[in-house]
Amino acid sequence: MVVMKRYLDKYIQQDLKRKIVLLTGPRQAGKTTLSKMLKESFDYFNYDNAEHRLSLLEKSWDRSRELIIFDELHKLKNWKSWLKGIYDTESIPPSIIVTGSAKLDIYRKVGDSLAGRFFEFRLHPFDLKEIKNAQGKEGLEEILDRLMKIGGFPEPYLEGDQTYYNRWKRSHLDVILKQDLVDLENMRQITSIETLIQLLRKKVGSPISYTSLAEDLQCSDKTVKRWLAMLETLYVVFKIFPFHKNISRSILKSPKYYFFDNGQVIDEPGLKLENLVACSLLKEIHFREDCMGEKWDLYYLRNKDGREIDFFVTKGERPALMIEVKWSDEERSSNFSSFEKYLAGAKKVQIVKELKREKTYPDGTEIRSAQNWLSYVNLESVGRP
Repeated sequence: MVVMKRYLDKYIQQDLKRKIVLLTGPRQAGKTTLSKMLKESFDYFNYDNAEHRLSLLEKSWDRSRELIIFDELHKLKNWKSWLKGIYDTESIPPSIIVTGSAKLDIYRKVGDSLAGRFFEFRLHPFDLKEIKNAQGKEGLEEILDRLMKIGGFPEPYLEGDQTYYNRWKRSHLDVILKQDLVDLENMRQITSIETLIQLLRKKVGSPISYTSLAEDLQCSDKTVKRWLAMLETLYVVFKIFPFHKNISRSILKSPKYYFFDNGQVIDEPGLKLENLVACSLLKEIHFREDCMGEKWDLYYLRNKDGREIDFFVTKGERPALMIEVKWSDEERSSNFSSFEKYLAGAKKVQIVKELKREKTYPDGTEIRSAQNWLSYVNLESVGRP
């Protein structure tokens, strides 16, 4: 199987010289593979392995190696205090990288603070931009079609077989629900959470009603919100809120949920494309935040008349980018005019899968083919004062 050099490689390499690196992201997004590619000489420990756990308790790794990799270390009680003690007494080298398939910030109440001792990176599955940068511009349409069908998780993507992906998808989600989820809470409602995921697959791109989901699942709103928070923590889904200049009012409104695994979306091309765009935007935002220290946020737009813009990106709370996603509509969306006078300065882009000709309008609106725009998505050029 081909192994691609990942987009975070050089940034992590720089930080390993001076800080502990925390690397999180969805299960099987390639965290362990990336970690082992960083240095030729490394020692690897996975907390899920009984023999490795003993070595961790004894702190008996090979300190002559360039890099020590601690995988799933957050499952160790008081792991932050344990890690802080190693860093404060032994420092670097060897370099230390800690990987985990759950958001490590949920464990911040456990143990001592690592403040000032680490940099955190979030690794996403492949997207069109990363694949193009690694393999070149050839076959962008074919690559996009593959991402639409089987998503960008490295193993099934590189395998490139729909049947293989279908089998992989079942085992991947099964591990998350029946192993990782139990690590967060004593879960007895796994079947209900599986049903919740099935409901979300059909609601991609639509505002979510917690009350409606609770009725479908015969539980309380509070329970639904807790389950959704857990699925976010384990990088199964992510949510975006409607934009409001008063952020506290925004989070009271209905969010939309998207899947990190594009193949989880129901077989409706428009929804799959929208989910893919959402994943690419979030990946770019996390990259800019983690590697450049910039502040970005992802929303959608909706007014009182029910008009919507699929995605709205801000930089440091300034309007940066409005994006509409269409399957085949080549005409400029009328929804842009509903918001542009309130969000002056935001770049306007309409992404279309089946597009005969790219074009721009006098007001700056761009109509771009999905394969071209997703292959170079870059927030650096937008959101400037």
